[in-house]
Amino acid sequence: MDFQRVSQPSSLFFLIHFLLFFQPGESNSEEVKVIGPGESILANVGEEVEFLCHLFPYQDAEHMEIRWFRSQVSDVVYLYQERQEVHERQMAQFQNRTKFIKDEIANGTVILQLHRVVPADQGRYGCRFLSKDFSGEAVWELEVTAMGSDPHISLEGFKKGGIQLRCISSGWYPKPQAQWRDHRGRCLPPEFEAIIQDAQGLFSLETSVVVQGGAHSNVSCSIQNPLLFQKKEFVVQIADVFLPGPSPWKTAFLATLLGGLPLLLALLTTLTLYFFHKQRLSQEKLKEQAEKDKGKLTAELGKLQSELDWRRTEGQAEWRAAQKYAVDVTLDSASAHPSLEVSQHGKRVSSREAPVVLGDLQGFPEQTCVLSNERFRAGRHYWEVDVGRRSRWFLGACLEGVARAGPVRLSPATGYWVMGLWNGCEYFVLEPQRVALSLRVPPRRVGIFLDYEAGKLAFFNVSDGTHIFTFTDTFTGPLCAYFRPRAPDGSEHSDPLTICPLPVRGTRIPEEDDGDTWAQPYEPSDSAVDLW
Repeated sequence: MDFQRVSQPSSLFFLIHFLLFFQPGESNSEEVKVIGPGESILANVGEEVEFLCHLFPYQDAEHMEIRWFRSQVSDVVYLYQERQEVHERQMAQFQNRTKFIKDEIANGTVILQLHRVVPADQGRYGCRFLSKDFSGEAVWELEVTAMGSDPHISLEGFKKGGIQLRCISSGWYPKPQAQWRDHRGRCLPPEFEAIIQDAQGLFSLETSVVVQGGAHSNVSCSIQNPLLFQKKEFVVQIADVFLPGPSPWKTAFLATLLGGLPLLLALLTTLTLYFFHKQRLSQEKLKEQAEKDKGKLTAELGKLQSELDWRRTEGQAEWRAAQKYAVDVTLDSASAHPSLEVSQHGKRVSSREAPVVLGDLQGFPEQTCVLSNERFRAGRHYWEVDVGRRSRWFLGACLEGVARAGPVRLSPATGYWVMGLWNGCEYFVLEPQRVALSLRVPPRRVGIFLDYEAGKLAFFNVSDGTHIFTFTDTFTGPLCAYFRPRAPDGSEHSDPLTICPLPVRGTRIPEEDDGDTWAQPYEPSDSAVDLW
C-alpha cells in the first residue's frame, strides 16, 4: 500500500517532465538555415555566373541531397544525390553548362557554376538541402544583361524638308531604349522605331529621324541598357549647307556647284586614275604587312586574354579565402546621423535626407553615415553588404575616433578607407583623390575584408566573385565598419544598405607566417562600447 502511494506521484512527475521536454516546436539545438547568394544576381550574356549556397551554422552536407532548381523544385538545374551527380533529371537547357564545386562541402558550402549565360536563363532560382532530419532552401533572382554593338548612323536621303538619318544597333538585353538629340541636347522625336528580338533572345534596334534646317552641328543617337544604366552613343555632324531650304545663298551655292560639274568630274577622274595606279604598285606590300600585323595582334590578344583569365581566377580565390574570416557585424544606431533610419536588429540602414549638391561628393559639409558596434583592433575580418540597385553609397572602414562632422574629406590621410558609387554609373575609391574603377559586372553585394596586421582593406564584387580594389596602409587604432547610403537622387531604386547574414567559424585558423595571428569571430568588449 505504501509502495503505491510513492510510485504514482513519481510516475506522474516523469510523465510531465517528458511532455515538457519534447514539446513540438521547441528544441535545444540551433536552427539550421540555408543561405543563398542574396535577393538577386546580375550576369552578362555569354559569361558564367556562380550560385553559392551554404548551411548556417556549419555542418557536413556530403551525405545530403543538394538540388538547384528553376522556379519550382521539380525543374532541376543540377542534382547531387547519394554523394554523386545525377544528370538524368537535369533540364535540357542546362545540360553541359553546369559545374559543381564541392571543395567545402564538409563545411556545408557548395557552388554551382552556370556557363555561357543566355537571356532565357533569367528568372527565379533556388537551392535546397535535404536529409532524413532536415530540409531547407534559399531562393533568389537571376537578372541577365548584355551591352549591344555601337550605334551606327547612316544618311538615308532628303525627306519632308530635311535629311533622314537611320540608327541601328544589335545584341542588347533587356530591351534597349533609344534617344535622338540635337547639338543643344534637346530630344528629337523619332520618325520610326522598331525593336526585334532574335532567336537567342537578344534585341536589335532600328530608329530614324528627320533633321530639319537650322539643326546644323552635332546630332547624336544614344542607346541605353535600362538595367545597367549604361549607354552607347554615336554622334554625326551635318553641315547646314546640305539641308534643303529656300535660302538664296544655298541656291547660289548649288548653281555654282552644277556649273562647274564637268570640270570637277574631269579632275576627279584624273585623281582617281593616279591613286589607282599608286595603289596597284603598293597593294602586295600592304597585304603582306596586314598579314604580319594580324598575326601579331592575334598573339597579343591571346596573351591579354590569358592574363585576364588568370587575374579573374586569382581574384575569386582571394575572395573565397576571405570568406573564411566572416564576422557578425551590426550597426550602432547611436552613431547614426539623424537623417538615417537604422533597423531594430541593426542590420539595415536607409536614408531619408534631401538630395545633395555635387560638391558634397568627397565628404563635406556633414557626413550622413553610421558605424558598426564592432571595433577591430587585430586579426582578419570579413563582412558583406547588399547595396541592391541603390545609385549612391559609400562603404568601407574608418578609425574609431575620426572626425565625422564639418568639412572632412574621406581619404586614408583623414582615417577613412572607402569606395563608393555615384549616380548609378561611376564606381570609385578616394585615395586621397577620387580614382575611377572599371567593373565588368555592377555589384549588387559588396564583400569587405580587413587584414589589420597587414594593413589591408580589400573590396570584392560578390555578384561575380571578383576583386575590386585593395587599400594598403598602416592602421593606428581600432577600426569600425563604415556605411553611408547617401541621399535619394530621384532614382526609382532606393534600396537600403543591408548587412548580409554570413556564417562565422568558431575555430581558429593558424596563418602560415605568424602562428600567433589567428582568425576568430569578433566579440565586442564592454570597453569598446564605452569608448564610442
